[in-house]
Amino acid sequence: MGAGLSREGLGRMRAVLDGAVTRGEVPGLVALVHRRGETHVTAHGTTETGGQAPMRRDTVFRIASMGKPLTAAAAMILVEECVLRLDDPVDDLLPELAAPRVLRRPDAPLGDTVPAERPITPRDLLTFRMGLGAVMTDHPLRQAMEEAGVGPGPDGPPFGPDEWIKRLGALPLMHQPGTAWMYHTSADVLGVLVARAAGRPFDAFLRERVLDPLGMRDTGFHLPADRLGRMAGSYVADRATGALVPRPGPREGAWDRPPAFPSGGGGPSLVSTADDYLAFCRMLLAGGRYDGGRLLSRASVELMTTDHLTPAQKAGNEVFLGSGGWGFGLAVQGRRDGLATRPGRYGWGGGLGTDAYTDPSEDLVGIVLTQRALDSPRAPRVIQDFWTTAYAALDD
Repeated sequence: MGAGLSREGLGRMRAVLDGAVTRGEVPGLVALVHRRGETHVTAHGTTETGGQAPMRRDTVFRIASMGKPLTAAAAMILVEECVLRLDDPVDDLLPELAAPRVLRRPDAPLGDTVPAERPITPRDLLTFRMGLGAVMTDHPLRQAMEEAGVGPGPDGPPFGPDEWIKRLGALPLMHQPGTAWMYHTSADVLGVLVARAAGRPFDAFLRERVLDPLGMRDTGFHLPADRLGRMAGSYVADRATGALVPRPGPREGAWDRPPAFPSGGGGPSLVSTADDYLAFCRMLLAGGRYDGGRLLSRASVELMTTDHLTPAQKAGNEVFLGSGGWGFGLAVQGRRDGLATRPGRYGWGGGLGTDAYTDPSEDLVGIVLTQRALDSPRAPRVIQDFWTTAYAALDD
């Protein structure tokens, strides 16, 4: 049916996704497949559990960590303008992180530290190798980050970027800069760095230099009041019953105003639509070009979408990275070990139930947006099934 996607395959995708809604796995979803200039979108279910409002192509979702590639793109704009340099210390702009202390061993007590062997750089932040991030074990550093309000969380901090970076800088790093990949925190630090380098708030810079040029009018950390009715609900599975219940959080009902901390990692606040995020993915797929011109150089896109991790830096992070690695703000897959896992495929998902990847070898972009928060870093079945049926629909 054109663009190398079969009618039968797309029909199977719709049936499989509709089945997930019927079984109650998600209240609803929007899925998009784009190939060779043609875009196919399917919407299923409702925006709320037990609600009547149907999912639509322009329904707004909380995309959370799908903001990480956006932040990386914003940073690369400043690198291209020589406002930031990949391997310069961040000390001048982020004095809170100058001369950090590092745990003597990753399992050492908080007070057992040594000086950092070198400064943190923008490259470290882009590749998530600053030495601190989401601590996945019951470690005192995890508790210290939570108590300080700087750890990954469901609601974002109630204070602004300056206070956030001050609190983070008071804590030791878990690893020496540049030596190990740790999820999330580097992206939030990168957002603060971009804001200070640009001389204006991160959300304002992101709007002016990335979102507005790409026409991503429904993407941001808050929405105009007249668009709030298009937002889908957000749910978590009850641990005891498995039933979907509303995700708690102080941000609920406050989407008409910006959060105190616009998170470079996306946090719980960033929202978007399938077509908005497609515009960003298409820009990367086109080597930095978009319909109105060029956002990034081809060299920057190639750098963003290249795996920069060594095997030692990936070790222990398979739950996040699988058999792949990490570029600048996004995952890069390394080997072909499934229908939808292919070398060079890149992208990332959001912990509140969203996913977006681009496959240059197939000229393919896939995006699936749901309202169900993930129970673990592993993608839920409905997202796995989306990718299985998307690749099964390839017809040439």
